[in-house]
Amino acid sequence: MANNPMSVFDIAGRAMSAQLVRLNATASNMANAGNVSGSEAQAYRAIRPVFRSSTERPGVSTVDVEQVVTTNAKPVKRHDPAHPLADKNGDVWEAAVDSSAELVDMIESSRNYQNNVQVLQTAKSLMLDTIRMGK
Repeated sequence: MANNPMSVFDIAGRAMSAQLVRLNATASNMANAGNVSGSEAQAYRAIRPVFRSSTERPGVSTVDVEQVVTTNAKPVKRHDPAHPLADKNGDVWEAAVDSSAELVDMIESSRNYQNNVQVLQTAKSLMLDTIRMGK
């Protein structure tokens, strides 16, 4: 537990950092969607951040990225004997990435990030209004 209480800026900032990790993972997944390899073991599998709620004190919680994990999704085997990476059976393995799910995740992450930007803007505006009232 920190000695100084977390401010709304700390909380929103940590939430924004977590969403940035999520966006980066999604971007990596999208960049690798459609890639093929010569074996199931070498095929790309989507990655996901694992978030953990962090309670600083009663009534004050935020989020931390605990780790980034590789999903258990199975790559798709496709018969393509003309492909240069095809194995001895003529098969290649497509990356285990669901582009539609990644797009939804990207939109959700972006909206969550933007919501926290709005929280910061509102808090800043309220603080400035309070300072002006004191003058």
